Amino acid sequence: MIIYHFGTRDALLRAVLGHARQRQLDTFGDLLRVRPGEPYTATLDRAWTLITDPGGQPYLRMFGQLRESAEQQLWPDFRRTATTDWLGPLEDGLRSIGRPELATLVLAVIRGLLMDLDATADTTRTDRAFHDFLDAVEQLSSGDRATAGRFQERASSGTTSSGTAWDM
Repeated sequence: MIIYHFGTRDALLRAVLGHARQRQLDTFGDLLRVRPGEPYTATLDRAWTLITDPGGQPYLRMFGQLRESAEQQLWPDFRRTATTDWLGPLEDGLRSIGRPELATLVLAVIRGLLMDLDATADTTRTDRAFHDFLDAVEQLSSGDRATAGRFQERASSGTTSSGTAWDM
């Protein structure tokens, strides 16, 4: 009966994935929306906590596997969609601190740390890295251009505050 309604097994699976993706967009999109009176870095912190908690894990596993699928038969162009879906909400949020151009960077850091968390299950380390990143975003968005300039200098020279090269 179900196959009759959807036509093929793949059509059924695409419908299920589409429904799950919409739920993820609604849930995570709400986490990323600007809240009056709340610094956007606090919004990102709360979103990170909820995305990485047990309630967010099923979405991350399912869509992580789909994104990594070489064939992407069920959802062609999913990797592009899974990226561009988040840029608008992040740009809107980061606009509230005067830095919408950081959306790609923020998305890349979140995705990279999520992949790290999935591979290592090291919540303590990935949480610390995300909070360090949020501190850097706050510096970049603050009126303290001297501090932001020093951060950007270190980033472009490939050194951390301790003067050692980043391992990547």
